[in-house]
Amino acid sequence: LNHMLYAIEERRGFVVITGEIGSGKTTLSRVLFQKLAPRTKTAVIRNTKLTAKDLIAMALEELEISARPGSTKMQLISRLNEFLIEQLRDDANVVLLVDEAQNLTPSVLEEVRMLANLETETTKLIQVILMGQPELKAKLWLKELAQLRQRVTLFYHLSPLDEPETCAYVAHRLRVAGTNGTPIFGPAALERIFSYSQGTPRLVNSLCDRALLTGYVNETRAIGPQTIDEVAGELPALIDQPLQPQ
Repeated sequence: LNHMLYAIEERRGFVVITGEIGSGKTTLSRVLFQKLAPRTKTAVIRNTKLTAKDLIAMALEELEISARPGSTKMQLISRLNEFLIEQLRDDANVVLLVDEAQNLTPSVLEEVRMLANLETETTKLIQVILMGQPELKAKLWLKELAQLRQRVTLFYHLSPLDEPETCAYVAHRLRVAGTNGTPIFGPAALERIFSYSQGTPRLVNSLCDRALLTGYVNETRAIGPQTIDEVAGELPALIDQPLQPQ
């Protein structure tokens, strides 16, 4: 998060963040936008089944930039460039975040690189964040994307939580929910949560949510490993998945 903030605030250009499904990429982007300077303009693109022109048009729409109907791709880029120069004069920064970027074709990724070429002699006019699954990093190593790869100032892969981090994460979520430190998941239950989820936050959330509901129905104040085994068998993402050894 600090590296991303630095790259944006210092106008360093490209950032690439990868991670498995449910690893926290969207959460990270939300926190990032909360921490950006108030004058920062942001555009988020989540539909990545796009042509190059579609992507630029969507970026303009997200930034609330008007463009004439029927404009060509070059006209859209020119309109974006005008807007970016205006923002620079007003000392405002502009960030484009493309989620699920692994779905972009190499030709569209190359167009994203061309957007990053919008710059003055000393300053990048737009900061681009590509977020996606691990396939994104593999795609960026394609020969035809060498110039894009060279422009990336930060690569970071979101790894799953380890077991202590998973326990701390569960404790934090419970504390925020108002348990005031009351233990709900016993040590054996936490071990099971980590074994099933392997530290993927979304799976941790799903397991704990189901387990808390089961505990409520059964009128129990403590969640044991048997409850975790039961609810894990009900989650589509975990059905038929063997329990990982400790």
